[in-house]
Amino acid sequence: MLNILIVEDDLMIADMTEAFLIASGYDVCGIARTVNKALALAAEHLPDLALIDLRLAEGGLGTDVAPQLQRRKRTGILYVSGNAMQFDLTSDDGDGCLVKPYLTRDLLCSLSIVTDIVTTGASTQIHPRGFKLLKPPIPDGIASHG
Repeated sequence: MLNILIVEDDLMIADMTEAFLIASGYDVCGIARTVNKALALAAEHLPDLALIDLRLAEGGLGTDVAPQLQRRKRTGILYVSGNAMQFDLTSDDGDGCLVKPYLTRDLLCSLSIVTDIVTTGASTQIHPRGFKLLKPPIPDGIASHG
């Protein structure tokens, strides 16, 4: 059973997500509304996966949580946010992003893709609506041509 940390400032969304994930076979190690709480829970539980909102309580950002998680253990990072387009996320930040609002089946599929990436380095699953893989950052000095 995979251990998952939920980092979400909206308690109604967090509680509903927790109930759904537990019913779907995940072990939820905790819910954090702030960066500090997320880091404390992560240090205690070493989650396999983290479901992270981009904007957190107390002005925190989910992108401040992910690098700290990776220092202790390779953690699969799935961002869930209605503000995803306001951030320039890359694979340095995590593995994937799912845009809110989303269907619960799309959340499960997205978590399965992230799990594949963590365990095998890739996934061949079809991406659900609103999901995108985070690509490597473009090195400085290299312009994209399109």
